[in-house]
Amino acid sequence: MEFLENTGRFGEKRGSVEVITGSMFSGKTEELIRRLRRAMFAGLKVEIFKPSIDVRYSEDRVVSHDDKSIVSTSVDNASSILLMVADVDVVGIDEAQFFDNSLVEVCNTLANNGVRVIVAGLDMDFTGNPFGPMPAMLSIAEFVTKLHAICMNCGNLAQYSFRTSEEASVVLLGEKDKYEPLCRNCYNKAINKNKSGT
Repeated sequence: MEFLENTGRFGEKRGSVEVITGSMFSGKTEELIRRLRRAMFAGLKVEIFKPSIDVRYSEDRVVSHDDKSIVSTSVDNASSILLMVADVDVVGIDEAQFFDNSLVEVCNTLANNGVRVIVAGLDMDFTGNPFGPMPAMLSIAEFVTKLHAICMNCGNLAQYSFRTSEEASVVLLGEKDKYEPLCRNCYNKAINKNKSGT
């Protein structure tokens, strides 16, 4: 599904918010990059942002698990995004779950000013609870795309990011060394196994 049309009947710019969400390894960043590149090909002015905490692959690029990448700007907080956009058509934001709830106001402000905003982020943390501003982002979005990974245990669609390491903090950057995608059934089995210590 594409959302490139952002002008109304009388030529005015219409802003919107799109959210791409799902578990780790579901292709969120890959889909974000795909949409942003298509906007660039269409000649639109695009700016991309990510939280400065995310330096797993690169400090100045958004990088997907399959090594697709696009130049980005790292910011310490969501409000900084408003200071860095001028005469822009499309704003992309990756790893949205790491921002605070002010991200919602920032995205609404951009969309209200005619900007197409595309946000990608985890909907749940490793405990299965809603992550950061993502529940509110889903509420304000005109378009929501929920992607799924493949369960590492049974091969069904996965929507949970199960943490295989013992760190307890909610924010813990990692890849396949710390997380694996699991379906609901396998996730619940893994959680119960951890609780029982077997």
